[in-house]
Amino acid sequence: MQAKRLKEHGRRAFCLYGPSPEESKTAMKGQIIMEEHERWQWQEPGTAWKGAGLYHITLTATDRRPVLGLLDMPEADPTKAIVRRTALGDALVDCLLSIPSHHPEVRVLHFCLMPDHLHAVLYVQHTMPQGIRALVRGFWQAAKKLGRAWTASSSIPPNAIRGEVKEEAGSQRLKEESARLTAAAVSLRQALGDEAYYGLEPVFREMPFIRPMTRRSQLQTTIRYIDMNPQRLATKRLRPGLFRVQKGIAVGGRSYDGVGNATLLMRERFATVHVRHLMVKQAEQGNSTPLRNYMNSCVLQAREGVVMVSPFISTQEKQVQQVLQREQKPLILLSADGFRDYYKPADVLFDACAAGRLLILSPWPYDDGRRHISRADCIALNAMAEEICNNLNNE
Repeated sequence: MQAKRLKEHGRRAFCLYGPSPEESKTAMKGQIIMEEHERWQWQEPGTAWKGAGLYHITLTATDRRPVLGLLDMPEADPTKAIVRRTALGDALVDCLLSIPSHHPEVRVLHFCLMPDHLHAVLYVQHTMPQGIRALVRGFWQAAKKLGRAWTASSSIPPNAIRGEVKEEAGSQRLKEESARLTAAAVSLRQALGDEAYYGLEPVFREMPFIRPMTRRSQLQTTIRYIDMNPQRLATKRLRPGLFRVQKGIAVGGRSYDGVGNATLLMRERFATVHVRHLMVKQAEQGNSTPLRNYMNSCVLQAREGVVMVSPFISTQEKQVQQVLQREQKPLILLSADGFRDYYKPADVLFDACAAGRLLILSPWPYDDGRRHISRADCIALNAMAEEICNNLNNE
């Protein structure tokens, strides 16, 4: 019977899928940018920071204070979410968009302002005298001037500088308040003196994070990530329990941190996804049947209500994961990375988490210095997946 099901469903499990309607819409967005990128200079590995290339920068307000805008969600629909700018947010965007006037070799390709941070994609068209870090540091200094002017505005007569969120981000009144804030930032240090000026809260204490793009696929992925920020924030606010880091989830005597739907641990049946090295070797030597049968059996189990558990590390395991996500099957993902502050899953994992189909478990705390998963970590995570399934199936 199992062999028959494999024959009937095997090809369906691993056919090539086209993009979803949402992915197609996102791909259409910024089409002009994507048509141009074949002509652009792309960084070689190891050349980051030194010359031409694409960079994703993120500037975050201290303590994640929502001083740049207000999230608006019409009809309680996350897909309609937008961020309405404050005067400080509007002035910060103007500051970002003025970068090319000071650095003609730079283009601001894309940006998104959030209540507590700003994302931007910069394209450096040729080598600069001082590099991307110097440019971003200059932008940061200008942002801090705006921040200090915004802080100082609390002691200035109402409406002189500080503005509230307006009905429309592009309204004339907001632009006027943004312009007043920018003007105040220029003259404030001279008016107050150095001691009082530098005693003001700059709002942006940390230098923007800079992420160079070394692969062509990163541009479209980054633009999608930036564009989805308002929708994801709205979704997190509608379903906060699914995105809050849960500490001390105990399974089989081991403790995990988790994000997602912990009630998946109460399901009846669990199975691992662990493609063995021998199967891959056989496939490389021309006998792909064992590998294909195993991968399809994982999908078939999920279709029958089994919750699949795995770190999904290998290429073949990731293929199984992609099929499970496309078919909206629940899964438990073991992660070596831990959860940093304000963690949120990326892309399709975010959607699965919001729908209650995903639980991410990590046995280790977040490590900012970690860059690559080790072989020992892979072995340990696969062993934990087996352990989880054995314990939950025997309860």
